[in-house]
Amino acid sequence: MPRSFLSFPTLRQRLTSALFAAPLLAFAPAHAFDWDQLTHLAQVRASEPWRESGDKLPEPLASITYDQLRDIRFRPERSTWRDLKLPFEAQYFHLGLYQTQPVRIHELMPDGSVRHLPYRTEDFHFGANRFDTTAWGDLGHAGFRLHYPLNNVAYKDELVVFLGASYFRALGAQQQYGLSARGLAVDTAGGNGEEFPRFSEFWIQRPAPDAKALTVFALLESPRVTGAYRFDIRPGFNTTLGVRARLFARDGAAPIKTLGVAPLTSMFLSGENQPMASDFRPEVHDSDGLMLATGEGEWLWRPLQRPATPQVSSFTTTDPRGFGLMQRDRRFSSYEDVEARYERRPSAWITPRGAWGAGRVELVQLPTPDETHDNIVAYWVPAQPLVAGQPLEFAYDIAWQGDEQQRPPSSWVTQSRRGHGYTRLSAQEQAAQPQYVLDFAGPAIDALPPNADVRAVVSANANGRVIQAIAYPNPATRSWRVSLRVTRIDPTQPVELRAFLQHQQHTVSETWTHLLLPE
Repeated sequence: MPRSFLSFPTLRQRLTSALFAAPLLAFAPAHAFDWDQLTHLAQVRASEPWRESGDKLPEPLASITYDQLRDIRFRPERSTWRDLKLPFEAQYFHLGLYQTQPVRIHELMPDGSVRHLPYRTEDFHFGANRFDTTAWGDLGHAGFRLHYPLNNVAYKDELVVFLGASYFRALGAQQQYGLSARGLAVDTAGGNGEEFPRFSEFWIQRPAPDAKALTVFALLESPRVTGAYRFDIRPGFNTTLGVRARLFARDGAAPIKTLGVAPLTSMFLSGENQPMASDFRPEVHDSDGLMLATGEGEWLWRPLQRPATPQVSSFTTTDPRGFGLMQRDRRFSSYEDVEARYERRPSAWITPRGAWGAGRVELVQLPTPDETHDNIVAYWVPAQPLVAGQPLEFAYDIAWQGDEQQRPPSSWVTQSRRGHGYTRLSAQEQAAQPQYVLDFAGPAIDALPPNADVRAVVSANANGRVIQAIAYPNPATRSWRVSLRVTRIDPTQPVELRAFLQHQQHTVSETWTHLLLPE
């Protein structure tokens, strides 16, 4: 079942209204609104104690059901800028159910002045609901979405959505919503419980009549951090969001243990490396792997998994060249889901702008009972902590990629399967000696001479021992295949595995890095 925007986004459905409270006062600058004004506002908020919001939903919205909220629809004819026939349009989401904390949304005019965009009941069609809305006033909105003619000039498609905490999603041409990005992740792992910062206010810049991009400013707030954000949204075959963030630790707040910059949130239920016998679909996921280009020049590929217990993996580097949660498998036959269309879900590739310094990419994989829960998170953790009085600033691009996506320059893993074919090993021996079969393809593989001497370089951490590792051509796909077997020393602990291809002492592939989960 595809996830609805009524429940989007969830990270194991842990969003609660108590975490999101913040004073939601419209910002009216004395001069033209700009980045400096916004960062000053974020800095001022960081100097103030955290206060829970006093905003309360009207009773009918506080007790609304899923189906009732689904019946509330924004009227497209009331989209912002439709009457001006501008290339972008904005529509809004109604409060209720999971989205209980309002955001204030403003239009940033060409002269830099700010015009508040109030909630109005006449902007919505309430369907079968019979609410008395006369006393509701300006409730605020749950979030908004932007529309743009992505696929043809005659229709403005959904382009990007900001809804819930600091979550947002975007689409390129011929894509369908999948994974999400966030403004910030706080103590997703390693702390005393995750804190969900939220975008409390937005300023959407009115586009020019010939605009090919649109800018959104946002104020981020939580009990321990505030932030100023700028999003430069460039729609296209692969839509790109240029992000600039300046973060401030709140005075007197407890320190943040894990500051997650440029976080991505996705879902993995099953895949070629972890099939489900009870599901007719071969694979069910929004992303199938984490890809990382380290500052040292190595390309890593970590296939995703659905663990029985939470698993956290870290990849230490300096000045990373990029990372992302990728949906590499683009074939319908890999999913066989005519409703969810997982082959259309985008990959999200983060490209840092400037030097990020030392730190680590952290991957969090959580158990999940089904595909309606996001259970995968990846983000950058800077080595420099965020402390009061010392703001941190990051800039990066997020590319939402479809069939044409970021690849390593050499070659890459096209599939990663676990299991045995015909073997003389007993069932007990097979369980004790897991086998993986990997296929590599790409320009470096294509350039190899016939009968090339290709070697599989395979290693394990101290808890594993590699029993077998061989590389050989796969004539069916004109790729190279690696078969490896490993055994665990302590079955209750995970094993870290690494494998790559080498020709004449030269590396000709990315590094497959895999976590063999504990029994």
